[in-house]
Amino acid sequence: MSKRNVKLFVEDMLNAIEKIEKYCKGIGSYEEFSKQDIVVDAVLRNLEIIGEAASKIPENIRSRFSEIPWKRVVGLRNIIVHGYFVVDLQIVWRIITSQLPELRIALEKMRAEL
Repeated sequence: MSKRNVKLFVEDMLNAIEKIEKYCKGIGSYEEFSKQDIVVDAVLRNLEIIGEAASKIPENIRSRFSEIPWKRVVGLRNIIVHGYFVVDLQIVWRIITSQLPELRIALEKMRAEL
């Protein structure tokens, strides 16, 4: 367990989401996203950061914020780190466009309640 304050890990996750949103601004489709290697690499790195920070949140705090899919967030990090060449970019695009906004809202709520 890290001695770092839980709120700092939440900030790490929110900062990474903000970066992903910035990198993907103006990208309107999976096809466009998948052709931009630098953006893809930056997004994957920040998804990794989100998962790593999530893995540092203690279970007793995770259970208070059960609307956050902790295991899926950490699991994505593990796929990126340990299986980079098998990362499905279509799934990554769906995460960016449909799940990341919900995660941001849940993390902002969590930050306010900590």
